[in-house]
Order: sequence, then C-alpha cells, then structure tokens
Amino acid sequence: MLALSTRPEFLQQHGFIHGGVLSYLVDSALAFAGGSVLGPTVVTVEYKVNYLRPARCERLVATGVVESSGKRIAVCRCEVVAIEAQKETPCAIAQGTIAVQGSDATRT
Repeated sequence: MLALSTRPEFLQQHGFIHGGVLSYLVDSALAFAGGSVLGPTVVTVEYKVNYLRPARCERLVATGVVESSGKRIAVCRCEVVAIEAQKETPCAIAQGTIAVQGSDATRT
C-alpha cells in the first residue's frame, strides 16, 4: 500500500488530481506487489489504468496485490482510492505485468 498527500501542484486544469499522479501510484504499487514475490530487482513491463471518477481529495492510497506469478513475471492488480474527510472513494483500478530484470532474470 502506498499513500500520497495531495498538493495543489498535482491538479489539472479542472481542479482534479492529474491522471499522471494516479498513474505514478499505480506503477509503484504494482511494482512493489510484484517485487514481493519476485524479489527486489523488478521492472514494470506494462500496465493499464481505468480511471473510475475524478479525484479531488486530501490523500490517495494505492493498494497492489499479486494475482498470479511465476519465476520471472507476476500479474498484479491495483486499486486507488481518494480519501477526503475520512471517506474513501475508488477512483482508479489497474492491472499490470511485473518482470525480473537483469542477472536475476536467469534464475531457475
């Protein structure tokens, strides 16, 4: 789980948290989830984000979980919630593939 306190610099032209900020959280949460089963030398191969609703909040929390893994890759899922006045509202969901990088990629 990753949390980020929002700041005015994170807003886009309509006053919502920019999708790139949500995407940053998704990428990081997916990589941490994948790394929990593959080890620390992992990279994101790909991911897809579905933005459910605009986020206007004090804090964002991203939670990544491993759906399936092998020796070199893991498929992970992530949910991002916007927290405002202690109310959690889902604002994005994502799925991605995480892979072992470098010399660890040859492990058996």
